[in-house]
Amino acid sequence: MGNKLFLALLAVLLSGGTAFSQIHRMEKGDSAMTSRTYSLNPVVVTGSGHHQRLKSTATPVRVLSAQEIREQGITTFEDALVRMLPQASMAPSSMGTFLRLNGLGNKYILILINGQKLSGDISNNVDLSRIDMARVKRIEVLDGAASSLYGSDAIGGVINIITDESTRSLCSASNTTTVSGYGKLTESVTLDVYKNGFGSYTSFTHDRADSYQNSGLEYQKGSETATQPTIAPLFTGYRSNFVSQKFTWSPTRHLAFNAGISYNHKITDRPDTQSDIAGGTDYEMRYKGLRWTVGGIYKFDRRNSLQADLTIDRFRYGKQYDVATKTNTVGDYVQSKKQRTAERQVKAILGLTPNGTTIVGTDWRLDKLLTATGNIDQETYDLAYYAQHEEPFLDHFTVTVGTRYDYHKTFGNHVTPKVALMGSFGSFNLRATYSAGFRAPGLDELYYHYFAVNRGKAQISFGNRDLKPEKSNYFALNAEYRSDLLAVSLTGYLNRISDMVVKQNIDVDDPTRKMLMKEFPEMTQEQADKMVSYACYQNSDEGDVKGFQLNISANLLRGFNLSANYAYTYARTKSGEEWNVLERSIRHAATIAANYHHTWGRYGLNVNLNGRLQSKTYYTGSYEDAPGYGIWNLNTTHSFDIAKWVYLEPSLGIDNIFDRVDRRIDSSARKYALYSPGRMFIVGLKVKFKN
Repeated sequence: MGNKLFLALLAVLLSGGTAFSQIHRMEKGDSAMTSRTYSLNPVVVTGSGHHQRLKSTATPVRVLSAQEIREQGITTFEDALVRMLPQASMAPSSMGTFLRLNGLGNKYILILINGQKLSGDISNNVDLSRIDMARVKRIEVLDGAASSLYGSDAIGGVINIITDESTRSLCSASNTTTVSGYGKLTESVTLDVYKNGFGSYTSFTHDRADSYQNSGLEYQKGSETATQPTIAPLFTGYRSNFVSQKFTWSPTRHLAFNAGISYNHKITDRPDTQSDIAGGTDYEMRYKGLRWTVGGIYKFDRRNSLQADLTIDRFRYGKQYDVATKTNTVGDYVQSKKQRTAERQVKAILGLTPNGTTIVGTDWRLDKLLTATGNIDQETYDLAYYAQHEEPFLDHFTVTVGTRYDYHKTFGNHVTPKVALMGSFGSFNLRATYSAGFRAPGLDELYYHYFAVNRGKAQISFGNRDLKPEKSNYFALNAEYRSDLLAVSLTGYLNRISDMVVKQNIDVDDPTRKMLMKEFPEMTQEQADKMVSYACYQNSDEGDVKGFQLNISANLLRGFNLSANYAYTYARTKSGEEWNVLERSIRHAATIAANYHHTWGRYGLNVNLNGRLQSKTYYTGSYEDAPGYGIWNLNTTHSFDIAKWVYLEPSLGIDNIFDRVDRRIDSSARKYALYSPGRMFIVGLKVKFKN
């Protein structure tokens, strides 16, 4: 698979390719709605902490625009990352989505919405249904450690979702519907009103999908030859609703305020427990999130501003029973976890020197966690101050120096620096970056006191109040060429992590059994006698992730764009003296897209062919590796600018054109990387009204 992938990718790269660069071309006769705008140099904010053009930022940032996402027929945040970023991978389950970026998992990736952290996870899996794709303007992805600006969790990377609040029309409304196989439906409605500096932005999204399985068999317990039928799904179905309201007000050209609220509700849709077949469940997982934001900015002039933001985020999940059990009736809800986060940010962006930009700011964050299953009722806070200065010198160079000081209630003081240097020589940019990262262990890792019985076996996990923060050192070199027709970027990096927090299994002997029975009186003697080990969080591992990324973009012909992105990732962890491959890491991955667009009067056609190719996914312990795959998708959109006040965009597409499916029989040693049920046809329609 590795050689085939490399040869296929090489052929595409030699022919030219567009991942992050785009070109503005207005064809003769184009109307306002069907014209195409490709920005080779978009405005970004995540890399430097202030708005600047992409080619000017000293830290490379990957930008996924709303236009690119729409052209590929993408409706979910997960698909946007996986189809467009080879360094990202996803593993969906009833416990959220396990996200990986550059070999590192969920807890090392900071997800922001307009610069404010998105809270809420299920067993360290991110609940990505809290992201409103109907409002996405662009997604900015910053690889590597970025704690000097963003604090804890920013070790593997930062993903910042920038939302769109239009000020171009008095009133506009849109409805977007997308339908495909296996009950998948996405319906989004937006209503925007803007007049005399006041804006109101309302959106609602309903998303649903049915559970499915690619093999209706599983191996019988203790056997790798004898099979039995099962109804356990490979992909867990769900029903999700998201609603948000945001207000903006600009009383003067110097001052602006915003306030918003969003609510989401999601519940799984799994097969119920049955007496004659394995794989069903007694309950569904139910998640709820409520998020408030309020903020303002005062612009003294073009280069000096002061902004403040407050975010309060509540998230909870638990079990909603749809099968009667010994202890629960149908409809009962048992809460598993409740999280609350309050975050206050104040930041000044200053032009203290003629050409430089200085950022100073402070963050305060409060985290609360209440769990029933883990017996936690704790809170902690973090207070941080940071400063960064960016200064051009010697005509061709720009240097960025920054540092952050954090005081954590549990872990005390911590300092994270950053240094970046960029040289610009015409169409060429050269960049070098060093940045430090850190992650404060979560309240669950500190205070977990978990007991459960699964298939008659007791499962126990302990937190560890003596844990130390995880730390990282990230180094990167980048070379980039940009012109109106071609953009090429090559980045090599090394990310070294120390004091990684992992769950370690500890052997059980007779004295330990007595201790465990004292800690958990509900455990029976029979359950204790069967225990072989229990789990405890420890600072035991080191991480070493290195690799490179190649992005090539080309506008070969009028209206035809080709892109290719390749990521090589070598990720390892060290326990004691032994190095092992990092769980769920992927050595080779590529994303490829070819896009053609043309307009005839008020009709516009867009055809997009995209694919993802990746080598095997590594699993540790007794699990076997998941095989590599290649998935190709075709999407067409047809734009009809019917009148000044209405715009139609139907779409037709095929996901997984060549019907690639992983049909391996499920077993205790089997994990998956490809979750597609096979070829699916997709139909969509967007209707937009404007004044």
